[in-house]
Amino acid sequence: MRIAVALFPRVTALDAIGPYETLQRLPDTTVTFVGHRRGEIRTDNGELGLTVDKTFDEVTDPDVVIIPGGVGIIDLLHDEAALDWVRTTHATSRFTTSVCSGSLLLAAAGLLPGMLATTHYTLMEKLAGLGAIPTDERVVMHLEQRIITSAGVSSGIDMALHLAELLTDTVTAQAMQLMVEYDPQPPFDAGSTRKAGTAVQERAAELFKLKD
Repeated sequence: MRIAVALFPRVTALDAIGPYETLQRLPDTTVTFVGHRRGEIRTDNGELGLTVDKTFDEVTDPDVVIIPGGVGIIDLLHDEAALDWVRTTHATSRFTTSVCSGSLLLAAAGLLPGMLATTHYTLMEKLAGLGAIPTDERVVMHLEQRIITSAGVSSGIDMALHLAELLTDTVTAQAMQLMVEYDPQPPFDAGSTRKAGTAVQERAAELFKLKD
């Protein structure tokens, strides 16, 4: 099983690393980080470096494609090399997936026309403008089309567990969950706009502006 995770400048680290930590434990599986050019890229706040091991041209037919999100995804929406890679790999992949704003790239590549899809809660209108139908579901699976999208950041782990089950079986996927001890017990119940109050959402908006 060959899994390709796209990397680009200003990617959100957990979008890529959450699925990686889950899926790299599957039997007979390799995970390759791919991008425009080999070498280090910096994540969204510039404080963490991740390494692109192979270029898009070197990885053309992976079994699984994972497109993480991050503020840098906006630069890829008109990047023909990235868009062509998404289209080309999806033609032969078993599954093409996204985390957070990564679904914007799938939509820009024409993979989500009129389809339900999810993304970070701040980008629902942007996703709609690219032809998809936004939903606040945590994971959206279109098995016939071989596409899975997941919402913001931490939801990539949920997506990866669904994917692990599809690629293997339920017991193996549950074993992956156990191995990473993914047993969420957050101290607060504010992980979605349906749960977070006005003050929390306003503070989050302020913090987003500070990061930009």
